[in-house]
Amino acid sequence: MDSPDLTFEKLIFDNQQLIHNVCNIYGKTEADKQDLFQEITIQLWKSYSSFEHKSKFSTWLYRVALNTAITQKRRENRQPHTNPLSDQEMRIPDNDGTDTDEDELLALQLAIRQLKPTDRAIIFLYLEERSYREIADIIGITPKNVGVKIVRIKARLLTLLQSSHEK
Repeated sequence: MDSPDLTFEKLIFDNQQLIHNVCNIYGKTEADKQDLFQEITIQLWKSYSSFEHKSKFSTWLYRVALNTAITQKRRENRQPHTNPLSDQEMRIPDNDGTDTDEDELLALQLAIRQLKPTDRAIIFLYLEERSYREIADIIGITPKNVGVKIVRIKARLLTLLQSSHEK
């Protein structure tokens, strides 16, 4: 039988891409993403004993990871500070018409970052092709509410994308 530490390490290793995905949505710089990954891992370790195996491990992991990311984001929003521009924000794009897919993806990522933290989590899980039921379990709302929120989030993203194209 595996020791609890080995089981936890294996579960984290097997699901590290899920954690990286959350970090990529909520972290602006590479350092932010690394700090968030570490914070999520610490929170997972602290709360692992409370995992009751009533849901899939990945559902529980998402809940802890997203709650950690949202909490950290709220903490940052209360502390005014300036962030240096990232390498990507510093680049002036060469617009020769060949990078439209990459430009659209970047525009979508920037639009998603403008959403409220909970809405960002919902659209992230939706883009990860999670079911409404699983999103509801992770976020703590009903599946019907997930559907309503996704419709509203899509409309908000469309508005954000249209306004960024007009600039």
